[in-house]
Amino acid sequence: MPDAFYERDGDGFRASALTRGPWDPGHQHAGPPAALIGREIEALVDSDSFQVGRVTFEILRPVPIGPVSVAAEVVRPGRRVQLVEATLRDGDGEDLIRARSWRIRVSDLDLPDDVLELRDPPPLPDEESTEFFPTGQEVGYHSAMEWRSAEGSFVEPGPAKVWMRQRVPLVAGEEPSPLQRSLVIADVGNGVSAVLDWRRYIFVNVDLTVNLERLPEGEWICVDAVTRPRESGIGSAESELSDRRGRIGRAVQTLLFAER
Repeated sequence: MPDAFYERDGDGFRASALTRGPWDPGHQHAGPPAALIGREIEALVDSDSFQVGRVTFEILRPVPIGPVSVAAEVVRPGRRVQLVEATLRDGDGEDLIRARSWRIRVSDLDLPDDVLELRDPPPLPDEESTEFFPTGQEVGYHSAMEWRSAEGSFVEPGPAKVWMRQRVPLVAGEEPSPLQRSLVIADVGNGVSAVLDWRRYIFVNVDLTVNLERLPEGEWICVDAVTRPRESGIGSAESELSDRRGRIGRAVQTLLFAER
């Protein structure tokens, strides 16, 4: 069993089998590459003063389980707001995912209590959930994550509320940052809240947009997700993201639906 999603490989990274997604045994789940892009954004100058407020990932093609590289740059500098662009490429230099992110300078703002949303997240269940729709593979993203179902599940059609955390680091030898923990989980909405039978239909996302109002505290993140398919073959999945203190943001996926 690998001990991380990625290992360093020269100037890039080599994906392990733990990145494997549910649709093709040779392709990665979008969560780990999104987190790897987030890691590169965090490596940019002034990251201690800025937080990612929004990041959108355009998934240009499936990400193979193999060597990848990541690059990021600030394309619109600013004292309070900065625009970042990042690209994840395969070993041949082909673009796989392109991302754009707004970084906003963190401040200490005094707000009245009545403007804050104080809704509590669902309680974290004591026992780990074991049900996951069968992928045909023992090792993959599903085995790299620990998850506990508060409402619904991967094998129960409809909206779901699931707590998740990483069993392994994103990059071998590194402690995942709060941003990385958020992004590695944010892409699960369409899977956990699926309303169609995966044996008859595919429901893959072509993008992922994550809004973060604050970064999570601790390892556990709750995904409160709903999927909405339409007869056009187009739909969306929306997820509210929370830590044990409350809401941290949301994730939205544009979905392609098709019969197998």
